[in-house]
Amino acid sequence: MELRIELAPQLEIAEQRYPEILNLILEYTKFIDENGDEDGKEYENLIHKLHLLTNKELSKFNLWEYWEEEGAEVLAFRISLPDPLKSDQFSKEELTEVIRRLKTFEAGTAEGFKEHFKYYLADYYHQLLALNFKKYTYQLFNRQKDKKGNYFEYSVEEISEKISPGH
Repeated sequence: MELRIELAPQLEIAEQRYPEILNLILEYTKFIDENGDEDGKEYENLIHKLHLLTNKELSKFNLWEYWEEEGAEVLAFRISLPDPLKSDQFSKEELTEVIRRLKTFEAGTAEGFKEHFKYYLADYYHQLLALNFKKYTYQLFNRQKDKKGNYFEYSVEEISEKISPGH
């Protein structure tokens, strides 16, 4: 199922922004390696440039030590991708589709930007759910333990029911 454009990740915009954002991150890294940044001016300059390009709050991104996490390419993608939007008309089918995308791994064979970065969309979908559903909690996607000590995971449908308004 395709999501409405206002709910779907705006991968076209991310793809347009990505080269410049990746370049800024790599230039910053090279500068730091060669010169250091004791006063943090270069870091503040980078944050300013990235904010101008994306209009995003950048404090949630680890620009100081990204190489210890997922690397420059994934960081640049995460920064490039526009944040999800609030929607007053989120259908039950769309909710179920978002949850399915979070719980299902789909190997792909196509190449290109969208195919390469589709594995890094979980944060986007979790933000989308948190923004649009008061009952959303990340823990619903984790393993659960019943009263007898047995572990289980909620199904797509069970998570959808727990998050939906009116449950």
